[in-house]
Formats: sequence, structure tokens, C-alpha cells
Amino acid sequence: MGFHTFDIDRADALEDASRYRHLSAEELLSALRPNPEMTVADLGSGTGFYTDDVAPHVGHLYAVDVQEAMHDLYGEKGLPESVETVVADVASLPFDDDALDAAFSTMTYHEFAGAESLAELARVLRPGGRVVTVDWSATGAGRAGPPRDERYSVGDAASAFEDAGFSVDRAESRTETFLCVVSL
Repeated sequence: MGFHTFDIDRADALEDASRYRHLSAEELLSALRPNPEMTVADLGSGTGFYTDDVAPHVGHLYAVDVQEAMHDLYGEKGLPESVETVVADVASLPFDDDALDAAFSTMTYHEFAGAESLAELARVLRPGGRVVTVDWSATGAGRAGPPRDERYSVGDAASAFEDAGFSVDRAESRTETFLCVVSL
């Protein structure tokens, strides 16, 4: 992954409900448009904070993280029945071609951004599938999240997805974050 992974010693912060001020569960679900037949991946799932919001609305959800310790913490919290944990880097996902109906990334794009990861997402996402990305913006004030030099702008993210063969359906800057919704 990119510059760093989230410090496991700060994992409790991933369960802080104040995270919803940057992305509410309702906004994520609206952008993702889940249904009970979908197979979805949460890229950089951490302790499952947003995974838990999506899980009741899909048939199968892969919680993907590079840190096994994050999955251990998620397991202690209790995994929803539809969730399966996967230890993997986004650049090397253990899924068949066209295996996913959708994927989402909440505050982790900066950790895996790059042509190799986006090409891998294009490989595992079925035609017509979508990816919802919300991350810390390079244009934000930097009061929360990673250092500003490790962030991307919405324009950079949208261009990178387009270069990987995705169509940009929605790209918005916000105060500290951006939202980018793309499809194949």
C-alpha cells in the first residue's frame, strides 16, 4: 500500500462515531446502491466500522485489509454473517475476474492509490460495477487524517480511475474529504 497503514495502536479511533461527520452511513449506502444479491469489498476495512453499515444490505461482503491485527479486532467486535475477512493488498486481490459487483473505500484510498491497484480493481469488478471512494482531500485543512502530502485531490483520483478504464459518475470535493463514484 501507499505511504503507511493505520497504526494498530490507534485502532479504537476507527470506532469513533464522529467519523460520520465526514461520511454518514446513509451517504455511503446512497452512493453504493447495495442490494441483497451483491458481492462487495470494503478496501481497507480496518475494524469494520463502515463494513458493518453495508453488511446488512448485501449478500456477501469481503472486509479487505493488509493488517491481520485489524481483522482480529473486528472479530472480537463480532463479524456480521455476510462478512468474510481477507488479508490482501488492493494491488493483489485474491478474487476471480468480475467477482465483485461493487467496492468501497473509506479514508484509505491514499494507502493504495496507484495504477497497479486500480487495474486490479478493474479486473475484479464486473462490467457495470461501481467503486465508491471517500478519502482525505489534498485540498483539506489537514486537521484530521494523514499528512497533506500523502493525500490526493478529487481530480487526481478521478483521473487515475479514468486512466484505469473507469467512468466517473460523481466527483465532489468537501471541506476535508472528497467523494468519487466510478463504474466500469
